[in-house]
Amino acid sequence: MALPRSIVFQVNRTQPQLITPARPTPHETKMLSDIDDQQGLRFQIPVIIAYKNNPSMSNQKCPVQVIREAISRALVYYYPLAGRLREGPNRKLMVDCNGEGVLFVGANADVTLEEIGDAILPPCPVLEDFLCNVRGSDGILGCPLLLVQVTILRCGGFILALRVNHTMCDAPGLVLFLNTVGEMVQGESAPSIPPVWEREILNARDPPRITCTHHEYKEIIDDYSDEGSDAAVMVQKSVYFGPNEIRAMKKHLPPHLSNCSTFDLITSCLWKCRTVALELNPEQVVRVSCIVNARGKLNSLRLPLGYYGNAFAYPAAVSGVKQLCESSLGYALELVMKAKSEMNEEYMRSVADLMVIRGRPSFTLTGNFIVSDNRRTGVGDVNLGWGKPAFCGPAKALNLISFYVQQKKEKEDGILVPVCLPSLSMVRFQQELEKMTSSEIVENINNTKSANINVVRIIPRL
Repeated sequence: MALPRSIVFQVNRTQPQLITPARPTPHETKMLSDIDDQQGLRFQIPVIIAYKNNPSMSNQKCPVQVIREAISRALVYYYPLAGRLREGPNRKLMVDCNGEGVLFVGANADVTLEEIGDAILPPCPVLEDFLCNVRGSDGILGCPLLLVQVTILRCGGFILALRVNHTMCDAPGLVLFLNTVGEMVQGESAPSIPPVWEREILNARDPPRITCTHHEYKEIIDDYSDEGSDAAVMVQKSVYFGPNEIRAMKKHLPPHLSNCSTFDLITSCLWKCRTVALELNPEQVVRVSCIVNARGKLNSLRLPLGYYGNAFAYPAAVSGVKQLCESSLGYALELVMKAKSEMNEEYMRSVADLMVIRGRPSFTLTGNFIVSDNRRTGVGDVNLGWGKPAFCGPAKALNLISFYVQQKKEKEDGILVPVCLPSLSMVRFQQELEKMTSSEIVENINNTKSANINVVRIIPRL
């Protein structure tokens, strides 16, 4: 149930305060890796996690107090998060581990989790209620690296919303910290997985050498625009992909691609529909950059289990606009699969070297679309003493970046993807997406009897 527009609820907040480590920690300077400090990660990302009331915790202190104390104890082990970023020569970022602390806000809201309903989902229209933007806190250098607001709801549940400086950690790294907070809440004296800094593992080689092709960082100088005449009116909407939508999209594929992954299928569909919707110059080159995790057995980087820095790359699929729009979905899918297959240790080393050689550039902005699968980051298992979250994930899309989050809708498991586009392009995007995900349209294309209509569910949030 979506939050009715007529519902008004009040949030009462405490004054923001700095939470410092519970015990003295080393005062030192720690260098970020050459993956961490690239321009494309110099932003703060909001995350929202909702917990239902847990009667077994009724005899405990309130969530605000319990979590505030647990964060302080967790910072003893993750003390760089209590520091501040500085920039050195060649734009190199480093952490001044000065123990100044992370920002914390406690709050109460006269609304229940049930009343909030689908409004908790991205792009969350109530985000500003549950994540106070403390003045002067949203910079990259010299600002708190983490902002947390814990809001107790009338039903006894609560929402933990946070904003983290992305140069410090990726989603799996943030989960390591949150799990430590949860362990502190539940009485542990030390994290079960000790945090590991060791950012030098992902530093450039000496001498640095770019050995792979990196379309995601290609410098483009042209007059093309991704946004058209309605660029000033950007809107966000979420797209739901359930079993029916996945089956409909697969009917657009040749048999040899029918066993593709759900991520690859959705990414290919979004890339194609988004490109058609933007009505770009047919001669323009576009790309979709897929965030691929460097952790795990598939890569030979051998990152320590407790490594909480950024450990991913954005290998990009590339196509001309005309060919992408006029070709089948299978064309886009094969490009996505090929791009992802390029990810390995050498690719990561080449990215780090590129950062040093080219002054830590941003990812390509023109004609780019970035997707990040957050379904397996572990955030859905973060237990702060109240059980697993009712919802968790990034709170919204960014202009060029969409996040995939798990959503249970009625009795089925699906994937929710917030998308950001100019307003007129969003209308065209919905139309193109319906062609891909409607069973009736697919059956008509195949000249067979129409099945029941399963139209993609677009969930407006703005």
